[in-house]
Amino acid sequence: MAGGSGTRLWPLSRALYPKQFLALNGPQTLFQQAHLRLQSLASQDIAVAAPCVVGNEEHRFLVLDQLRELKSAPESLLLEPAGRNTAPAVALAALQAMAGGQDPILVVTPADQTVTRPEAYTAALQTAIRVAAQGDIVILGVTPDRPETGFGYIKASDLAADGAGTVQAFVEKPNLATAQGYLAEGGYYWNSGMFVMRASRWLAALKKFRPDIAEATQASFDVRTTDEVFVRPGKAEFLKVPSESVDYAVMEQCPRQPDAGFSVRMVPLDAGWSDLGAWDAVWQVSGHDEAGNAVEGDGLIQDSRNTLVHATSRLVAAVGLDNVVVVETPDAVLVADRSRSQDVKHVVAKLQSAERTEGSLHRRVHRPWGWYDSIDMGPRFQVKRIMVKPKASLSLQMHHHRAEHWIVVSGTAEVTVGDKVLLLSENQSTYIPLGTVHRLVNPGAIPLEIIEVQSGSYLGEDDIVRFQDNYGRSS
Repeated sequence: MAGGSGTRLWPLSRALYPKQFLALNGPQTLFQQAHLRLQSLASQDIAVAAPCVVGNEEHRFLVLDQLRELKSAPESLLLEPAGRNTAPAVALAALQAMAGGQDPILVVTPADQTVTRPEAYTAALQTAIRVAAQGDIVILGVTPDRPETGFGYIKASDLAADGAGTVQAFVEKPNLATAQGYLAEGGYYWNSGMFVMRASRWLAALKKFRPDIAEATQASFDVRTTDEVFVRPGKAEFLKVPSESVDYAVMEQCPRQPDAGFSVRMVPLDAGWSDLGAWDAVWQVSGHDEAGNAVEGDGLIQDSRNTLVHATSRLVAAVGLDNVVVVETPDAVLVADRSRSQDVKHVVAKLQSAERTEGSLHRRVHRPWGWYDSIDMGPRFQVKRIMVKPKASLSLQMHHHRAEHWIVVSGTAEVTVGDKVLLLSENQSTYIPLGTVHRLVNPGAIPLEIIEVQSGSYLGEDDIVRFQDNYGRSS
């Protein structure tokens, strides 16, 4: 499940480039880590299929690019027309998994978690798969190492011979005193949000407890369209699907209804798990110096304790801080008390309310063909650095309000300007007059980088009239 927005990790995580696609604790992104962990489940009695990813339209090419970096490809990429929480997302995946006439076991995991002991993760999930093969729904319960108020809890019985206990109750996020009591009593686990069950079992459970969600999701899936790996449920039908989580829709109902025909079992997970839900969690999984400080990027810390500095584009120095988070990006800086990390989402809400782009976009904006970085701007001008992937192409387009100058920095550019087609190499340039139909293509085998200088009365991204596009985008 890769559709989250990760607002509590702003300014690094933004709506159009959220945390699951970021490398927060190693060279690979959280999404890539999740994929690699699932591939490691294969054993003599367990075969692992290509992943089915549930996400949204805006992130579809990010998913494909990051899987290609791992030399992998999805079995399908289900594109939700709108966010409807996790219960409909899992239902879509189950329907897609059964569309070929099979009834596989689904290992359902968010794309934005991390573990520090992957071997323990693999062993726990392999146990869960074997238990789920007998017909039950299995959830992974994280063995708690501290009284945590930010997670829901699972109360489970002692483990049976198959390595799983039976879930007795799901408990909402507790206050500190209650969480301390859970830790002292034992038998309580953090709810990881990871589930294992046969596809048919999930659909039957959803139909029993929330038939409205099951029927509306089925109706949307029945009118889906398919474009290579992209599977798009019917939009009008999906907008009628009630929004609900897996926990509320099904999991929490099962312990109260023993006649459900199946049990919810739990396999303990003690693998250094973290949902990286906020900057405090990132600090916890980071390497620390003797004073408890963590640095990512070009950061210097002096006379400080338990502080996180995350720098992405310049030197960041911190002096005399205690329990503070400092996160720097090219267009925004966050300074927060580490214990207040959860409140960062309120900053994002204010940005969105004010219609400021910093709430959803980075300065570097990723596109299906590559990316652009707005490196300078002022009245009537803007300067962008643009990268086009090998064999990729921007749309055939024109602008009503701006002209453009293109200078090739590296690679080779094939440029259409009106009825002319030019081939430009390093240090060569061209001019695109206002109102002229044009296109930029990278015909080469290496990335193309250009500097674009825009000038005109209006420089917004919505001043684009597309005549043809390889990625299905319209004006």
